[in-house]
Amino acid sequence: MKKILLAALSALFFLGCSSNATPETVKPALVVQQSLESIKLNDQFEVSHELDAQTQKVIFAFSKDIGHACNEFLATKAPEYLQENKTIFVADVSGAPSLIRSMFILPGLKDFKHTVWVLQDKDIAATYKAGVESDKIVLVSLQNKIITDIQTFTTTQELEIAIQK
Repeated sequence: MKKILLAALSALFFLGCSSNATPETVKPALVVQQSLESIKLNDQFEVSHELDAQTQKVIFAFSKDIGHACNEFLATKAPEYLQENKTIFVADVSGAPSLIRSMFILPGLKDFKHTVWVLQDKDIAATYKAGVESDKIVLVSLQNKIITDIQTFTTTQELEIAIQK
């Protein structure tokens, strides 16, 4: 009797742990013809930034590898490269545990001469990731804070060509 009861409880436990729930639907923030005006993020020095009407492109790096590739590419450019090209770089670090972010990632970002807007909140990051290929470099083109185009790239060489167009 104990074995049957134990088996029944085990079965209920495992059935209860298997989830058929679908992930919560997230409204994508990166959609052509949609405004990106609401983006407000801190940079690696905790300075708050908002999008201005002069910004023409926003680079998003949603993964560690893509972030490293973009930072390595930007490190080879003049400190004014992003500003001169009316471009912003956003790195998503929301997937890292907060201890790792605060002890290693954010201090490491301070070594870069270019400005890095930092996405730290998973819920906010999810809206920017929704509907795009987050395993690639994402380049959003803007006109007066309205998204006119979204491109993805696998290499920083492709990114450089697109930035300079």
